[in-house]
Amino acid sequence: MTAVAAVSPARKAAFDILLNVECGNAHADDLLRSESIGRLSPADRNLATTLVLGVLRWQILLDAHLKLLLTKTRRKLDAEVAIALRIGAFQLHFLDRVPARAAIDESVELTKQSGHRFASGLVNAVLRKFAELPAAKLPESTACEIALAYGHPAWLVERWARFYGPDAARAICRHGQTQPARIVRLANPAAEKELADTGITLEPAAILTLARTVASGDVTAIAAHREGRVRFQDEGSQLIGELAAYFGNDLNQDPRRILDACAAPGGKTLILAERNPRARVLACESSPRRLAGLRERLAAHAGRVECRLADATALDKDSAFDLVLADVPCSGTGTLGRNPEIRHRLRTEDLPRHAERQRAILSAALRAVRPGGRVVYSTCSLEPEENEQVVAAVLAANQTARQISLEPKITALANAAILTPGGAPQLRGCLTPEGALRLLPGVLQTDGFFAAFIEKNP
Repeated sequence: MTAVAAVSPARKAAFDILLNVECGNAHADDLLRSESIGRLSPADRNLATTLVLGVLRWQILLDAHLKLLLTKTRRKLDAEVAIALRIGAFQLHFLDRVPARAAIDESVELTKQSGHRFASGLVNAVLRKFAELPAAKLPESTACEIALAYGHPAWLVERWARFYGPDAARAICRHGQTQPARIVRLANPAAEKELADTGITLEPAAILTLARTVASGDVTAIAAHREGRVRFQDEGSQLIGELAAYFGNDLNQDPRRILDACAAPGGKTLILAERNPRARVLACESSPRRLAGLRERLAAHAGRVECRLADATALDKDSAFDLVLADVPCSGTGTLGRNPEIRHRLRTEDLPRHAERQRAILSAALRAVRPGGRVVYSTCSLEPEENEQVVAAVLAANQTARQISLEPKITALANAAILTPGGAPQLRGCLTPEGALRLLPGVLQTDGFFAAFIEKNP
């Protein structure tokens, strides 16, 4: 009986996750936070994460190189074989510390163990040829060249080049290929000393005074994180919460009834509650699973934050909220560095579908807000169909509301020292002609976000 060759726990875990993602069974982020990954040693957990995210980020480029070596293979590869090839090719191309023999041999063994022993010779031969390919810098002149060089779909990069220019498109793609910085929010400024006392090194973030970049150390292992005094949240996401948290263009107006229409996972809801200690907050979520997580995260504020299972398109028109945050579900193209699999799932026809629901949610938010009340509409999308076009379409159909510029609100946040000294000038440079805010990845080191400020006529 032939002994089964060993495959490292990290490579086996990465293979299983990538197969589930390829088959549409789950999201990589959820699987990387699963109990099975948590049981791996720190070294294996780090390698598994590197392999999963690296393959997803560079899959388009890897497949293009592999295709040149598969000229004799006419039929489409089985998913297991394709994933074994990608894992091996990624290590050979990007991980200098991994021996080529380990990358190749374990990919061959993964192919065998997945039930495709007949293809193991193919995987071995192709990866050995791949290892001999000379390193070459790809051209980056056209949108299609930028897309291939940085592992992005050509149709998306062509759009970004058309909307924002080729330099911005290139910067977006570069940002999408890097591991996002670990950003935390200090719910309590004193928590910074707690982190320092445990050996965790923090650096100031670019925009917000309560945001920090984790330079070294495990934040999840300390009490301040477990008890909510420090929490992970992208700086752009924090900024949307800060912009929404204030009712008017100054800090003297005090909303008493706030609605977070699409609240999960709850980071922005926490900012709304913390910045408005006298307000009642209703946090709505349409997914029972996500609602359970939202309730757990907001448990410390249960006395004045109500979590409710509700569809954001069916908000009560008689609710009369002072302030509504509509941080709507979207394509997520501003988060490709954090969620690289989106680039492989998204299709052009998805954008009109997203926009239809987004218009319905924004219209419902305007029905729920009282006369003189304010709505902040936001997405983590870079696509105009989901952003300014949604706002324009809803306002054209609703003569009782108008868009107002976020510039005075930025000034108010700067005056209150919520923004860093350099934060306000950077944000003013990101305002659209209509006064909305557009954060492009690579321009600021945040995820991509869009935010518009709308007032219902008194």
